[in-house]
Amino acid sequence: MSRIESAAATRRALLDDAAELLDSGGPAAVTLREVGARAGVSRGAPYRHFADKETLLTAVAAESWERVGDHMHALLSDSRLSPTDTLRAALVHVIAVSRRQPYLYQLMFTAPAGDPTAVVRAAQRMCDEFLAIVSAVVGEQDAQRCSAILLTGAHGAAGLEASGLLRTDKWHTDADELVDMLLAMAVGHQS
Repeated sequence: MSRIESAAATRRALLDDAAELLDSGGPAAVTLREVGARAGVSRGAPYRHFADKETLLTAVAAESWERVGDHMHALLSDSRLSPTDTLRAALVHVIAVSRRQPYLYQLMFTAPAGDPTAVVRAAQRMCDEFLAIVSAVVGEQDAQRCSAILLTGAHGAAGLEASGLLRTDKWHTDADELVDMLLAMAVGHQS
């Protein structure tokens, strides 16, 4: 293995181990020392890839936005799905990430402590993919506003569900039902 390949493999291991630690205990569980130990590298090795914990977490968040953007792109490219089914699957995916990886989801929507460039670029790419999905349903004229409303609604539903507020006697619902209502409103807007 070349030095470049070795460095790339170490970086990959550090990112993967940081994401696992984040999933298991939130940002407080992520330390460069523990990430390095899990990756099986020297104490100083993580610092050759990441200046500090915040830089590492920023990289984890950016990669997560990239994965969501990749998922949106795959949905958009899936000719078996109708535009409405594609939109529903995109919104459901946002909810699924919030359920499977709540700490990561929260990190994705938190302003990075360090340089936000990579996170902003990855999140913008995801938004562009989502905008294309929404455009196929509501048309280009209304796509930007509708996209913002749909993402805001899905994010809000994810947050309310995570807090337990949707399961109270007052609301009796869940994020999936709210996504279906958002989708019905968006599709109904076109009727």
